[in-house]
Amino acid sequence: MADCRNQTAITEFFLLGFGDHPNLQILLFLMFLVIYMATMVGNILIVVLIVADQHLPSPMYFFLGNLSCVETCYTSAILPRMLASLLTGDKTISVSGCITQLYFFGSLAGTECYLLAAMSYDRYLAICKPLHYSTLMNTRFSFQLAAGSWLNGLWAITILVLFLSQLIFCGPNEIDHLYCDPLPLIELSCSDTHQVILADFILACVFTLPPFLLTLTSYMCIIATILRIPSTTGRQKAFSTCSSHLIVVTIFYGTIMIVYMLPKRDTLRDLNKVVSLCYTVLTPLVNPLIYSL
Repeated sequence: MADCRNQTAITEFFLLGFGDHPNLQILLFLMFLVIYMATMVGNILIVVLIVADQHLPSPMYFFLGNLSCVETCYTSAILPRMLASLLTGDKTISVSGCITQLYFFGSLAGTECYLLAAMSYDRYLAICKPLHYSTLMNTRFSFQLAAGSWLNGLWAITILVLFLSQLIFCGPNEIDHLYCDPLPLIELSCSDTHQVILADFILACVFTLPPFLLTLTSYMCIIATILRIPSTTGRQKAFSTCSSHLIVVTIFYGTIMIVYMLPKRDTLRDLNKVVSLCYTVLTPLVNPLIYSL
């Protein structure tokens, strides 16, 4: 812990992003602009279609509408700031602005974890308990699952942000990342960060591990049930009802695991940034394509 008494607290950070490649700034801006527009249009169209079409009343479409809402907001928490930085070259962000971005990004990421778990449980009931599906996954229960997903995502990140807001930053102010992430922020603090690190670990275990385990367990049961279906046509039909969701889950959790399990070395930082784009930018972009197809 550095001594902050004789140092001035900083008021802004520099999000370096892809600053090592100045010749690619315009190309990156155009690429991310197209991705952002396609993501917004695709996810908003899904929400409008689900709301407008009365033939899509099933819980799965209800969860999909919530997921599209999450990903519309999720992308908007990161990409507009990144686009402005690429266009103007201004990489500064205030400390409060950084924590605010982290709050919205983190809460929506947590909400997505729970929504994906709710969707996997819905597919488990549809495939493994088809005779009881309509009774177990009724309108009230699906609404409770969706509301619980939003509340859990907001609650978890609120606790972490309360800890982060107590930190003092008085040393280096360069964040070698594309957006404000908890770990780079904690590393830059000159306060005692032991409590924050412990809180981050506990919250990650309490609020992130359960939906992941529920999703994993649901698909283990689904795959076991599908393999017991005698006919090839029956297996293909059963698998087709959950294949799109399984692809999205694999991309989302797979890239998150790679990002947080990669060694924190300077040589791997660019790779870490690229992989982090997969679950922050790629997943919201491909979700409408995967589910609509």
